[in-house]
Amino acid sequence: MSIHARFFLDRGDFTLDVDLEIPGRGVTALFGRSGSGKTTVLRCLAGLERIREARLTFNGETWQDDTQWLPVHKRPLGYVFQEASLFPHLRVRDNLLYGFKRLAPEQRRLELDEVANLLGLADLLARYPDELSGGQRQRVSIGRALLTSPRLLLMDEPMASLDVTSKGEILPYLERLRDELSIPVVYVSHSIEEVARLADHMVLMENGRALAQGPLQTLLTRTDLPLAHSEQASAVIQGTVAAHHADDHLTELAFSGGRLLVSQQDRPIGAPLRVRILARDVSVALNRPDSSSVLNPIPVRITQISDDPHPGHVILNLVVGDYQLLARISARSRRQLDLSPGQSVWAMVKGVAVA
Repeated sequence: MSIHARFFLDRGDFTLDVDLEIPGRGVTALFGRSGSGKTTVLRCLAGLERIREARLTFNGETWQDDTQWLPVHKRPLGYVFQEASLFPHLRVRDNLLYGFKRLAPEQRRLELDEVANLLGLADLLARYPDELSGGQRQRVSIGRALLTSPRLLLMDEPMASLDVTSKGEILPYLERLRDELSIPVVYVSHSIEEVARLADHMVLMENGRALAQGPLQTLLTRTDLPLAHSEQASAVIQGTVAAHHADDHLTELAFSGGRLLVSQQDRPIGAPLRVRILARDVSVALNRPDSSSVLNPIPVRITQISDDPHPGHVILNLVVGDYQLLARISARSRRQLDLSPGQSVWAMVKGVAVA
């Protein structure tokens, strides 16, 4: 199951030229700077841009090619915009049910109670939009899209207009969508923090083209791509909650390469947990230090050493279990430790962000 999209659009001052293979499940992030073509790709997937040179197949069904074009209203998709755009004269319940009521009963795959519980809206159904926070309004917008029973969900920077508090409120619900829905989600964002927390797959956009596409963990740590050399260069690790250390306000994460201590999490033992580790928060040592304030020493192997745009620094690719980490260290430290690819060292992880 997958989505294959081939789009070519020439507007004179901007050209979109992409050939994408999007997994049929999970969250695929379209990531890049403003003007890179992310929203244009989303509009093409939705059928809002009718272009001649295009081919789009969804799980084997042809939505567009040289001879046919499925109009927007016949594409089984939901679209969530930057602004919630709720009907101000309708209560939350009626906003949610707006598209649902227009579906034939046999086409309804999600019910109001199910979506309201998924998005934490059960206690808000009687309110009007002007009685909601920004994050609550956006959750209603997402719920309204889900209640059209889409087979594909498109989200165009749904948190771009929210403040930090509202973003923190809505992110856990987006994680639930990722974990509990079986439909693919294409998520546009220019925030690497959002992408690292939500996405499984990523398309890196630049100047109307797909610079790279593939699993999130792979693209974040590829040193031939700009992400690994940015100020926010990082890697993500997926594991499960192994233990809680209440006295120290810490939670222990188990993953294929060992264990990590992170800030205390309100999740049960065995629950999935994803963390993000910034390259600037990783140092290396030839031997495991006997005394250190760093909570997370991890045995790793150096697979690659790359020059870095930050003057006087290099980037180390470190393999641990099934994952890659990045470490940004000084070129002087690299020389003093005589580091080289293939060498086994200790990664000293100073900071771990729950992603």
